Amino acid sequence: MKKEHPVARGKKRKSTLREWVEAIVVAAVCAMVIRTFIIQAFRIPTGSMRPTLIEGDVIMVNKFIYGARVPFTGITLPKLKDPSRGDVIVFVYPENPKKDFIKRLIAAEGETVEIKDGTIYIDGQALVDPVFNQVYYYNRGGFGSEGLKLTVPPESFFVLGDNSASSQDSRYWGFVPRKNVLGKALFIYWPPQRIRIIK
Repeated sequence: MKKEHPVARGKKRKSTLREWVEAIVVAAVCAMVIRTFIIQAFRIPTGSMRPTLIEGDVIMVNKFIYGARVPFTGITLPKLKDPSRGDVIVFVYPENPKKDFIKRLIAAEGETVEIKDGTIYIDGQALVDPVFNQVYYYNRGGFGSEGLKLTVPPESFFVLGDNSASSQDSRYWGFVPRKNVLGKALFIYWPPQRIRIIK
């Protein structure tokens, strides 16, 4: 039997190691691209979106639907659609860029928002969609006072938590700039008993 030369064995080991390293690097790059531009998982830390989302839910967020941002640049990729009323969105918290928040989009630029007797009014019309009228919205914070009518500024959104009694949202700190929006919440995928589409 012909013996394998030691140098040949060393080259074979290096070749195998190189293949493993290349595979790991490619997988890491693919994961980073997917997470940055396509879809990303987020864990829900608080009950501000109850009953839609509860503490510990892990959700998948579509990042390309509104046009994903290229990191460290002001560039945004082409969008499929604009955020619309009722969407549950993830965004960079305007008062602390190190935090991501999740809330429901209530109004877009140019629309007037008022909270009266637990109901949301947009341009003077009550929201009657079941998504909104199953929640009692409290008049709290400097932007949510009784009788206050707010017009959403350009390139901005007004957002609220579904758990109105326990949510730090636009009633307290104002509007979400469009550039802060990261994506649309699609579905809960963990824990298994909570798997569902987010509406």
